Amino acid sequence: MSLPTIGISAPPFSLRNQQDELVSLDGLKGKIVVLYFYPKAMTPGCTVQACSLRDSKAELDRLGIVVLGVSPDPVKKLQKFVEKEALNFTLLSDEDHAVAERYGAWGLKKFMGREYMGVFRQTYIIDAGGTLRHVMDDVKTKTHHDDVLSWISANISA
Repeated sequence: MSLPTIGISAPPFSLRNQQDELVSLDGLKGKIVVLYFYPKAMTPGCTVQACSLRDSKAELDRLGIVVLGVSPDPVKKLQKFVEKEALNFTLLSDEDHAVAERYGAWGLKKFMGREYMGVFRQTYIIDAGGTLRHVMDDVKTKTHHDDVLSWISANISA
């Protein structure tokens, strides 16, 4: 797995959101983007991570941050996840995992002795100019929101 290079333009993408609308990274210039990859909607760890971001909305907004959650789930499942958990940010469907691959967030995983291809829980912080500023590749679902806010507060002026 090779991660994109910090300090250069983040890899561009266009994906469908939970409302089946096309969202492109290029359309978010001028905003700090927290692009986080998660394995599967409505699973325990992914729900904790998403709900923590949901509950941090005021602080994220204060810093001018747009949150985008990316998984290989289909659009309809993303909409169910948003409704069930009252999520207040955008989820993106990457069913063919092409964007996850481009970001180095797709690869061989191991769980209970079984190997399979899947999404790595990683977060990419992209500044208002579209430059990749930071990669979190050891994401903890319970503290993810605090880790994101702390890093951005310390490293990117709003």
